[in-house]
Amino acid sequence: MSRPVLRRPMLVALAIALPAAALALAPRSSAPSVSPIPEKAVGTYKIDRVHSSCQFRVEHLAASRFWGRFDDVLGTMTVSPGSLEFDVRIPIGSVHSGDGKLDNHLKGPDFFNMKEFPEMTFKSTNATPVEGNIWKVEGEITLLGVTKPITAMVEWIGYSEPYGKRLIGFEARFTVTRSDFGMSYQVDEGGLGDDVEIIVGLEGLAS
Repeated sequence: MSRPVLRRPMLVALAIALPAAALALAPRSSAPSVSPIPEKAVGTYKIDRVHSSCQFRVEHLAASRFWGRFDDVLGTMTVSPGSLEFDVRIPIGSVHSGDGKLDNHLKGPDFFNMKEFPEMTFKSTNATPVEGNIWKVEGEITLLGVTKPITAMVEWIGYSEPYGKRLIGFEARFTVTRSDFGMSYQVDEGGLGDDVEIIVGLEGLAS
């Protein structure tokens, strides 16, 4: 019995198909693609209060989301090879809603109780790169004298050296349950939500 003859077109097709099949079957790396912060950015940065802010939003009367902000964000950020550290302080007196009467209410005992607790703070304990420019930053937030662990997703925005300065920027997002800190005003009544989303934009100037 004669063997089948492989014609040239068939040989060419096999030559193309076999490597492609081998590539498809090869194990793929599941490691995320991380965009590293440049080595020249290593250092400690003082948070620039003019170009940094903390915004928050909370459900209002089960109908909408109310936005407010803190105009003063203070502290430091430290960039190390493969790691980040944040030490942030926010004066309660800088809360701003756009309405003076509401600002005074927010500073009072129903909410932030500025007289007894003039600042809230966040201090990181661990930072892990996730994917792209995103980091998972774990730490502790202290509000109304109560300290709780939180995890924030932090985006590295960029690094630059304008006018001989060294600048770096980040944006953090996380959610806190305010009743965990003893701030339960209008939670049970449904007037205000319990979960508060917080967005912090940080720009730092190298020390």
